[in-house]
Amino acid sequence: MTFTDQQDKWIKAQIEAGEFTNDSEYLRYLVRQDQSKNAKFLALKAAIQKGLDSGVSENNISDIMKEVEERMKKDGRL
Repeated sequence: MTFTDQQDKWIKAQIEAGEFTNDSEYLRYLVRQDQSKNAKFLALKAAIQKGLDSGVSENNISDIMKEVEERMKKDGRL
């Protein structure tokens, strides 16, 4: 794999700082980080699509807030 001088210096600085033991370890870390970020993005995208697909609620704001409060109590956030 080829890196620019600036990228190579950055990788080496991470290794010298004791964050990683070699280039491969740092690259594996970056891939895992990217995979996690992508998984979170895809989950958010799916949730947004689910919301869009569900249509417009017939509930008023007070009803919606009560539902949210009940869900938050149920899962321990309130």
